Amino acid sequence: MAAAGHVRGLLRVSRGWRCGPRRARSAAACPPAGQIRQAFLRFFQEQHGHRLVPSVPVRPRGDPGLLFVNAGMNQFKPIFLGTAHPRSELAQYQRVVNSQKCVRAGGKHNDLDDVGRDVYHHTFFEMLGNWSFGDYFKEEACGMAWELLTQIYEIPKDHLYITYFGGDASLGLSPDEECRDIWLSLGVPPSHVLPFPLRENFWEMGETGPCGPCTEIHYDHVGGGRHAAALVNQDSPDVVEIWNLVFMQYSREADGSLRPLPQHHVDTGMGLERLVTVLQSKRSNYDTDLFTPILDAIHKGCGGPGYQGLVGEADVRSVNMAYRVVADHVRTLSMCIADGVYPGMSGAELVLRRILRRAVRFCSEVLHAPPGFLASLVPAVVEVLGRRLNLLLFFLQIMNVINDNEAAFLSSLLRGRRIIDRTLQQMAPSKLFPAEVAWSLYGNLGFPLDLIGLMIEEKGIQLDWAALDQLAQEDRKARTQQAEQLEGSSVRLDVHSLAQLQRDGVPATDDSPKYTYTLGQDGRYAFSPCQATVLMLYKDQSLQKEVGAGQRCGVLLDRTSFYAEQGGQAHDRGYLVRLGQQDVLFPVESVQLSGGYVIHEVTAPETLQAGDRVQLFVDEAQRLACMVNHTATHLLSFALHRVLGDQTEQRGSHVTAEQLRFDFSTQAPVTTQQLQEVEGVIQEVVDQNEIVYMAEVPLALASGIQGLRTMDEVYPDPVRVVSVGVPVESALMPNSQAAMQTSVELCCGTHLLQTGAVQDLTITSERQLVKGISRIIALTGEQAKQAREVGQSLAKEVDSLSARVKQGSSSLSEVQSLSKEVGYLTEVSAVSTAMPQWQRRELQAILKALQRTANTAIRKLEISQAAEKAQGLLEKHTKQPVIIDTIPADSLSILMKVVNQLCDKSPGASVLLLSPQVSGEVLCACQVSKNALPMFSAADWALAVCTHMGGNAGGSGIVAKGTGNTKDLQGALTAALEFARSRL
Repeated sequence: MAAAGHVRGLLRVSRGWRCGPRRARSAAACPPAGQIRQAFLRFFQEQHGHRLVPSVPVRPRGDPGLLFVNAGMNQFKPIFLGTAHPRSELAQYQRVVNSQKCVRAGGKHNDLDDVGRDVYHHTFFEMLGNWSFGDYFKEEACGMAWELLTQIYEIPKDHLYITYFGGDASLGLSPDEECRDIWLSLGVPPSHVLPFPLRENFWEMGETGPCGPCTEIHYDHVGGGRHAAALVNQDSPDVVEIWNLVFMQYSREADGSLRPLPQHHVDTGMGLERLVTVLQSKRSNYDTDLFTPILDAIHKGCGGPGYQGLVGEADVRSVNMAYRVVADHVRTLSMCIADGVYPGMSGAELVLRRILRRAVRFCSEVLHAPPGFLASLVPAVVEVLGRRLNLLLFFLQIMNVINDNEAAFLSSLLRGRRIIDRTLQQMAPSKLFPAEVAWSLYGNLGFPLDLIGLMIEEKGIQLDWAALDQLAQEDRKARTQQAEQLEGSSVRLDVHSLAQLQRDGVPATDDSPKYTYTLGQDGRYAFSPCQATVLMLYKDQSLQKEVGAGQRCGVLLDRTSFYAEQGGQAHDRGYLVRLGQQDVLFPVESVQLSGGYVIHEVTAPETLQAGDRVQLFVDEAQRLACMVNHTATHLLSFALHRVLGDQTEQRGSHVTAEQLRFDFSTQAPVTTQQLQEVEGVIQEVVDQNEIVYMAEVPLALASGIQGLRTMDEVYPDPVRVVSVGVPVESALMPNSQAAMQTSVELCCGTHLLQTGAVQDLTITSERQLVKGISRIIALTGEQAKQAREVGQSLAKEVDSLSARVKQGSSSLSEVQSLSKEVGYLTEVSAVSTAMPQWQRRELQAILKALQRTANTAIRKLEISQAAEKAQGLLEKHTKQPVIIDTIPADSLSILMKVVNQLCDKSPGASVLLLSPQVSGEVLCACQVSKNALPMFSAADWALAVCTHMGGNAGGSGIVAKGTGNTKDLQGALTAALEFARSRL
């Protein structure tokens, strides 16, 4: 009871704190959102023994099929699937409570288009939740929820309605009468306990996987003794769902059937925003203290009418909708950018770009706010959420990213409008705008489809919505296939098989032999042999004792020296052989880790049985190459911190035998000099041949290492610490600065024992994925040396070319040849992946300057030649109003310059010149006197002559050019003269 009183005390400063419908209070008497959140967390912590788990970032952890963390359960997915490592902190959870940052925009859960139209949808929100993993179930979950709502928060019971799963005959599922009876036993009137079908009250994680019936708690804002059961689940703004309790007791199989889960779990979720709305006696989430400071900042910044909470037709010019859109979106942008998701061109980054651009549009078009206004709202967001969600650290970065992307969007709008205008001019007679063009504008420039519709509607044209829907479906299908490919087709243990292994007492795989290797005096690595026993075989989502020849299966061994794919490092390759049968190889195609069990994927050449003894042979060359690249990745991370500063954070990595990839956050683009410095720092450590120390350490102890670089990952306990040049024991000492001066990371990967084997590291690519996030591709060893040789060879060619360009030439053909050579080397430097990136940039800068020099020389020589030819024509056609003739010219550019000079030296004259080429092509260029406009057009003149020659032309009213192909030059000249006479 003391604990309960303490929790109530968080909310009630005085006896009558509550602001429910029965006792509306002043704003000062309403509990602030922070107290409401804290009361939820402490209720489950202090009264019901739950462990408080912090929110994870909104960027999903190891889930390629998910754009954003969109529910509190995302971080616990490995528990539901049974794949959590038995030594990880996740595997120890039984009762958990937290408040999770969530974004629902894009993907399956997408609230983006609804935001602003009503008063309760959001793209960013906080999900309050409590979980049970194989501990309590329905009775305790319902009881705790009812106690919290009615006793701690003191919500009137007659305002609450309960829904439960009403069954589904097609699936053979009976109504969840157990759940119904629990609510009735808690005193909920039968008229407030309502059954609903599968669509409303059966929750599923995805197409397959854990699922189960749920019970929802709905709140009637009106109350007053009325009966509102008919409004439940009817999208009524008066009766809204506030809490969903999911009882995970089934698994949806690939064939659509349901199997009981080996362990029952509870997953609950309650939106903080809706709960605060109830407890602060508001009818809209936007009227709570989670939004009012932001709405006030919008009003103060742009002036005009204030926020009134209007919706639908009452919201004239959509001003109130704009307030809601901007307030919601700036919260989402702030949270995502702080968590390392920046507006970009694909995936979550693309969705965030659309959110930003939607907000900018409402700022400028509806609120008439100046550029930069959206970023000016960030301080208000920090005021509301900063202390709780750690936004203060990223305050300036958030504003800079928003401002930069707003400027880019305004530039894109200009480009998009030009493309739309050009498309309308080129369209054949039609009332439908080409769907492909609209979709390209939407996908590539982020141009909103509704804005395209408004722009073309003014000209009597409509968007082809049917074709756009088809393109959208194809895009979704392609993204789904891409996500499936990312997840891979490897054999992975399902939740039922994992549970069976645990029930049968099958121990987790001993994979410590993967770390058993030594470095000899000769510099060669020796990998210890490993023998193992086949414990079980896995095929067609079931555990089996035997598989036949030609069958693909997963092999579970009692121990293994194979590295399973994890931590960004590719899995080992190799093969197995039966002891005593060395001539039959079982090639290992992939190695995966699930719930502590290592699965070796093989296609059996012969029958394989549980109990067989096997010898394991790891592909040592591939493993060693991965070790080199993984240790090099750690050195790269250290060097980036050393050169770019401590604000540099790793965002991801992938290590294979061929190369390493490293993603990191940076506040500014990496310069050419910085790339060289990074390589220099790495080379210094490599040359010193530092010892790489590795040790398993309790997670809590390892987390205290100063300067430790970690990723947002779930680490096992104990965890493996990898330290370059400094013994792990030294790094663990209190107040030790050792880790500040070298690379110290938590890592389960396989590493070199000394850094010398890296030999060399060359960064062959560095580019920004999105603003603030860069990706490096690097090579090591002999591949790095070869890349340097490629760079040096290209540098010699550029040096030679540079000398010849600077020497100059009076021959136009020679200079044109040099220009082509510059273009060729420029292309080579761009497409050649195997060369140092810093050198590529230096050479490209040199080539760009050479191209300018060559172009200038060509232009001067062409002008000189044109002047000579023009002078000859002037002497031939003295004071003629129309000059038509043929001259030799090497290019259309020279011919056009001759025309220009003739017109300059003979004011009022209109000129058309033809130039036959060796190939049979005839060049045409013309210029018309301004005095002859508009009756006489250069574009029409050139088109008439080139059409006569079987070609085409284009240009403006004053100048035009084109080509044709004819042997009858005199006929073309006659046609030119006749056209001119007809217009003059």
